[in-house]
Amino acid sequence: MLAHHTRSKVVSPSRVTGHTYIAYGPLAVGATQVIFEGVPTHPDAGRFWEMIARHKVSIFYTAPTAIRSLIKAADANAEVHPARYDLSSLRLLGTVGEPISPDTWEWYHRHIGSGRCPVVDTFWQTETGGHMIAPLPGATALVPGSCALALPGITASVVDETGQPVPNGSGGILVIRRPWPSMIRTIWGDPERFKQSYFPQELGGDVYLAGDGVIRDSNSGYFTITGRIDDVMNVSGHRMGTMEIESPLVAHPLVAEAAVVGRADDVTGEAICAFVVLRRACPTGDEARELAADLRKWVGGQIGPIAKPKDIRFGDNLPKTRSGKIMRRLLRSLAKGEAISQDVSTLENPAVLSQLGEAF
Repeated sequence: MLAHHTRSKVVSPSRVTGHTYIAYGPLAVGATQVIFEGVPTHPDAGRFWEMIARHKVSIFYTAPTAIRSLIKAADANAEVHPARYDLSSLRLLGTVGEPISPDTWEWYHRHIGSGRCPVVDTFWQTETGGHMIAPLPGATALVPGSCALALPGITASVVDETGQPVPNGSGGILVIRRPWPSMIRTIWGDPERFKQSYFPQELGGDVYLAGDGVIRDSNSGYFTITGRIDDVMNVSGHRMGTMEIESPLVAHPLVAEAAVVGRADDVTGEAICAFVVLRRACPTGDEARELAADLRKWVGGQIGPIAKPKDIRFGDNLPKTRSGKIMRRLLRSLAKGEAISQDVSTLENPAVLSQLGEAF
């Protein structure tokens, strides 16, 4: 991901994996870095673009959540739109942390990369020690929303809940069939938990469970991550990943961000609850009810009636950590109507929790 010369400059998010991405990796390849820590919308939402222009950054690597926030900001205020900044130094874009929707990918490619910079959508985990599935810029054809193919040395596969392979074009569980050098070796002081968590017996005990749902394209073999398997919802017997609902929501012209979780329902077993941030002010009352009905109709038209969210909650933002990660455990509590008892000290915007309390 990093260029092998000292003139390359990279802006990257500081995360728990900062050791490898901020220290070891860049030092190993002799790259110069611009390390950003803080809120990308302060003092205004042009902060990323101003830094890229000022330091002539050539590689920009961030999370889809941050991109979606900046899309909303750019739509609301032309003063912070990336078109106002000189981003011509960029030659490569990266995304990490969660699946990126095709619409977000297209905006990133068009407005930040001027349609010329490859977007490297990287799938990996702290436990894997590095990228596992990602396109090779300049060598791999790019498909918006897909992290493409497994990197050399990685034997990725899609299986069902019993560990049996599923055909391309069908959804399933992502596993890695063979070991690789940087993989997690154990859990400190608890090797049995390591085996149960990462090499579960229900999948045969001999494949690494990534914990993500995935679809592999029937023609190209490209992988598209659909979300964590613990985020899969079972609605009236239909299994759907959260990403499957979020993608059509953010494709709606009015929607800037969306996050979906499931909650228990007496009739359907599980109900879809969508948290939505619009490209305009947060609606209330009758306007919110009308917009919620419009979004349900939109999702139903894109996927089918079974995918319509039962609850839609509007907010000016979603609850995120300071590194831009959506805190879905808080969304699950809100969807269930539970009082928030978890630690919210790492939240960038704790006030938004009360705003997301009303369902439409």
